Amino acid sequence: LRVIFTPWFARQVAVGRWFTVFASFAILTASGATYIFGIYSTTLKSSLGYNQQTLNTISFFKDLGANLGVFSGLLNEVTPPWVVLAIGATMNLVGYLMVYLAVDGRTARPPVWLVCLYIFIGANSQSFANTGALVTCVKNFPESRGIVLGILKGFVGLSGAVYTQLYLAFYGDDTKSLILLIAWLPAAISVVFVHTIRIMPYPRRRGGQETSGDPFFCFLYISIALACYLLVMIVVQKQFTFSHGAYSIAAAALLIVLFLPLCVVIKQEYKIYRERELDAALLANDPPPTITVAGEPAHVEMSTGAKAEQQASSEPPPSSSCVFGALVSLVLVWRTWSFYKGDIYARFRDGAGERHDGRLPVGQDRKPEAEESTPVNATAQR
Repeated sequence: LRVIFTPWFARQVAVGRWFTVFASFAILTASGATYIFGIYSTTLKSSLGYNQQTLNTISFFKDLGANLGVFSGLLNEVTPPWVVLAIGATMNLVGYLMVYLAVDGRTARPPVWLVCLYIFIGANSQSFANTGALVTCVKNFPESRGIVLGILKGFVGLSGAVYTQLYLAFYGDDTKSLILLIAWLPAAISVVFVHTIRIMPYPRRRGGQETSGDPFFCFLYISIALACYLLVMIVVQKQFTFSHGAYSIAAAALLIVLFLPLCVVIKQEYKIYRERELDAALLANDPPPTITVAGEPAHVEMSTGAKAEQQASSEPPPSSSCVFGALVSLVLVWRTWSFYKGDIYARFRDGAGERHDGRLPVGQDRKPEAEESTPVNATAQR
């Protein structure tokens, strides 16, 4: 404990490779604002006087911004991660803050196309946060990239429930303030960890061993515990009426669970500290011998790192796959837009499934009356 509470050990933790994992968890946990659109969509509809079809158009641009990650991917190829995170934080703050000001009546009522632009900018910031944090973690832990991807995306999936608990504790049942929360919270977290998320040199452990997977299993268990806690709290809050103090206590317990990965990070950095001490002691007691080689230098086989660099240089550049993904995304955008242009709720609005003009929605045919009456007549004749 004397080592852990020293300033130099705190600095080791803050600049270490494992702390980037905790910072990525925090950023991705706050990057799921698109998953709770259904909570504040009613307020958006009533405050701005929109109908359901207009709300569907806004929702389309929200989905478009959340899934169009080509720009952040191309930018990440030529800039460090902190640039991607800073741009994403700015886009999130500007987009959702303008939506909040419009909903709260602090600005003039914007046209629909401008609200769609605000939602698109705010939702597209999610791809910048995902790219900056997720790609950096994969490069820092290449030997465990599969489990790293799975755990990080799991925290993204839980972000909607985390937002719900936090806004109930901060603002109560005020959906307008929820828009304000998703405007400043992701931006603030990205700014706090903007210099923590960085690509670090991959150090080999003693004896050529790779990084153990035990810490990632601990992260996995913590994410499962977080999901179970959120599930229990959602069910209990549906069954009982909570006061503002009860919501605050639930949010405090949630924050404790969210900070549990930091304990795993401290434990791993302490192991690294002990290994460095052991290496220094072995080096002091048994210094390595000096070998002098006379004559012509022998042929040296290419190192593993040089082989990896040569193989990477022979592979196609990542931008080619990004361009292909952009073309596929544009095709999906066109198909989704053609789907949202129609009235997709027509079959559910009328009790008999018919529209006001007596016609059925697309894809729903009326059965002939002769066919419907045939079984009844046959039964009567029998």
